[in-house]
Amino acid sequence: MSVTHRLYSCDDHLDIYNVPRDLWTRRLPQRLREAGPRVVERDGTSWWVADGRTLGISGNFPGVATERGSEPDDGFRASRPRERLADMDADGIHASIVYGPGALTGFPIPDPELRLAVIRAWNEWSAEEFNAYAPERLSALAALPTTSPADAIAELERVARLGHRGALLNAHDVVPFTDLGEPAWDRFWAAAEEAGLPISFHIGGGSVIGLAEGATWERDGWRIAAYGAVIPIQLDEPLCMMVFSGALERHPRLRLVLAEAGVGWLPYFLHRMDHTFELHCRRREGQIRTRPSELFRRQVFATFEEEPLAAQLIPLVGAERVMWACDYPHPDSTWPHSRKAIEESFGMLDPATVQRITAENCRELYKLA
Repeated sequence: MSVTHRLYSCDDHLDIYNVPRDLWTRRLPQRLREAGPRVVERDGTSWWVADGRTLGISGNFPGVATERGSEPDDGFRASRPRERLADMDADGIHASIVYGPGALTGFPIPDPELRLAVIRAWNEWSAEEFNAYAPERLSALAALPTTSPADAIAELERVARLGHRGALLNAHDVVPFTDLGEPAWDRFWAAAEEAGLPISFHIGGGSVIGLAEGATWERDGWRIAAYGAVIPIQLDEPLCMMVFSGALERHPRLRLVLAEAGVGWLPYFLHRMDHTFELHCRRREGQIRTRPSELFRRQVFATFEEEPLAAQLIPLVGAERVMWACDYPHPDSTWPHSRKAIEESFGMLDPATVQRITAENCRELYKLA
């Protein structure tokens, strides 16, 4: 089949490498600017540092626009709305859901006051200087703090007022360690349900391999390859948490997105959760009463890029539960040949199903035009 409809990409990026160098120095309170994220030069390379930690390189990251684009890219093209829209147009993408610099690693800043201020500054910049340029096409998601349910609720309500269409919560947060399945967090899930904003968990944590020395995006070696292979499956624990803690069952209007999860592991895992439900929940008080697969098909979405077995696997999960992503500007993005990648990966599905996966699910979930 030939894909002719306009595409909606549900998982693109704006990483620390690409954001403006003055984002936080302009927006943080004066007393926090020295400790907050700023760029320093070391041996001819620009690095982001904050609170005594190195967060990543600034600019010149070899993203897809740098490698394949005909226009010059100084490393910050992805953060400039006009140029980003030009790249979207070149690939036939009408709207993009964008995950910000905390998507893969969170904001590993130990000081809770500074960390919250850094998150707030990102949410303000992304709403006021990025999304506002083309509100129906650009939607950088808000980040939420995990310092406490109260902090998360307060920021959720604030970003809703700023016009954000969804928010990211770091389900693998270790600074500090956060168990989102604890009863104290139920008030947050109630607030998210009331706000009507989808909450995303993105890949980027949960792996012992990823914590090992040398497992960074800037280094070669076997660990980074192994980490890349296992990282999507690490969303199994946050999904289990949301299912078996009862958060999804108690809040049926809550929508959860497993970002960059892929599809392949989900059919087995849904079956496994149902099996566990029959063994441990159905006849015991205080356990969930709805089958996990039913909760998933009612409230959960998974995003994917290229998946060789997509045509066979998607019907097992449900076409209404998966959303395609371009993953711009990452090096493994389908840009600027997304239509060809879609046709090769799952174009054998019927046209209505392909359009639902590559456009309608995303458009409806995030209330886009």
